[in-house]
Amino acid sequence: MIKVASLFSQLLHHFPRTEFAHLVAKHQAERKAKGFTCWTQLVAMLFCHLARADSLREICGGLACCQGKLRHLGIGKAPNKSTLSYANKHRPAELFEELFWTMMQRFRQSGGLSGRKRKFRFKNKLLSLDSTTISLCLNLFPWAQFRRAKGGVKVHVLLDHDDYMPSYALITAAKRHDRTVAKHLMLKPGSIVAFDRAYNDYSLFSSWTDAGVFFVTRQKDNAVYQVVDDKTVPQNRSIVADQVIKLTGPRAEERCPHLLRRIVVWDDQNQREIVLLTNHLDFGASTIAAIYKDRWEIEIFFKTLKQHLKVKTFIGTSENALRIQIWTALIVLLLLKYLHHLSRFGWSMSNLATMLRMNLFTYRDLMAWLHDPHGQPPVPPVIQLRLPGFGQAVAR
Repeated sequence: MIKVASLFSQLLHHFPRTEFAHLVAKHQAERKAKGFTCWTQLVAMLFCHLARADSLREICGGLACCQGKLRHLGIGKAPNKSTLSYANKHRPAELFEELFWTMMQRFRQSGGLSGRKRKFRFKNKLLSLDSTTISLCLNLFPWAQFRRAKGGVKVHVLLDHDDYMPSYALITAAKRHDRTVAKHLMLKPGSIVAFDRAYNDYSLFSSWTDAGVFFVTRQKDNAVYQVVDDKTVPQNRSIVADQVIKLTGPRAEERCPHLLRRIVVWDDQNQREIVLLTNHLDFGASTIAAIYKDRWEIEIFFKTLKQHLKVKTFIGTSENALRIQIWTALIVLLLLKYLHHLSRFGWSMSNLATMLRMNLFTYRDLMAWLHDPHGQPPVPPVIQLRLPGFGQAVAR
């Protein structure tokens, strides 16, 4: 006899109902609600991402087709399109934002996320800072004006390389410059932050150096500087030059009076030189180059988010509905990352997301399915009934 619920139901066990109820009460998300709970809203939005539903009709219709299985999800019936649309427009997106960070803290404390792919000798906290732009139709999203005929929002992420998941995330208008977000980050001394040239700000470099925060970035092509010292270049490596410099450009020396380090790396794959700039004067040049190369993990994070979750098309046009859809997408990505870490099958993230979509309402033990998705599920036993007055059993 099968004693487990659907895979979707077992995924929801990672959202403790008491914890979720506390967050709902904290944000007063069900104030003046008339029967439609935040739990039903959460289940519907998770179904949107896991089943890759493109519209409210697909979400509500897809859940309505599984009426007999919804009780395992904690909901009585599938929501109506208008009810879900109204909830996404008016209920606070901060509820799902805090739910994401609550789950993140719980998974990290339990050691349920993978570690660094590249091993470094240093013990400093390694972070990557970047943003991705999500394009929107300006006619449907007039509040998200980006350019004259284009709308958009930005998702700013500070990625922790200990598990390649965000330690900070912010959703802003697309026209907001990346540097303005970086100035508000509170980083611990000793942290190392890698980012691209969009965050070049000499005042920011100076304040981080004063606070004991290290950075690794690309140098601007028009930077004016004076070489103070030429360091020895390691042999048989891709390092072309290793210099200690002082900025001498107009107002640059005033904004950043600290000595910086300029490292030229040869990119053999693209046949070009990459000029790095850092305030860390002690690490080897090869280590600095490896730190910047590991910044590519944040590009993989954004690629995974956009390819496997619904963050390129939206089921609502209000700003609040868009924020709810992005935060629930991050929640599902965190859940997929957790399952990927637990599995012994050797999934790729794309295969895990695809196979989970195709088996959401399959009645299998979740962990057994993760370890052996192609294995034969348990066969329900045949029950023999003996009717009164008849000597022969009847198979049921």
